[in-house]
Amino acid sequence: MTESSEDRKKIDRSGALLQFETGSLSKEELEGVLNTLPVDITFVDKEDAVKYFSKGEGRIFARTKGVIGRKVQQCHPQKSVHMVSRIVEAFKTGKKNVAEFWIQMGDRLVHIRYFAVRDKGGKYLGTMEVTQDITGIKKIEGERRLLDWKD
Repeated sequence: MTESSEDRKKIDRSGALLQFETGSLSKEELEGVLNTLPVDITFVDKEDAVKYFSKGEGRIFARTKGVIGRKVQQCHPQKSVHMVSRIVEAFKTGKKNVAEFWIQMGDRLVHIRYFAVRDKGGKYLGTMEVTQDITGIKKIEGERRLLDWKD
């Protein structure tokens, strides 16, 4: 059964469906998608306040709801605060759009990327931090095709 455009309009008015340029998702679907991604996501708004984080299983850097609204600089070890501020400033001024790092955490290799989030006109909206354990990815060799998948 497909939704009619009239049904979509009713859903949109109720706030139950988020419309995007390439489709629509309910809040529940979007939250499920974000929490299923094999990365941890944190979004910091244009005022440097933590506004959102995904709650995927096994987050690399634990987050609690207490960080919401806190300045991003207060969420990092003191020794790295100056670098966080430099990255955010470079994003705000348009000098940079990406910053990436990788660290060894025990036997895991963790890839940390920061992305400037901008609107269609290029206006800075905030910073997205994406963290991923790439230990297993680094071990991949050869290829495994879709038809090789076994359930």
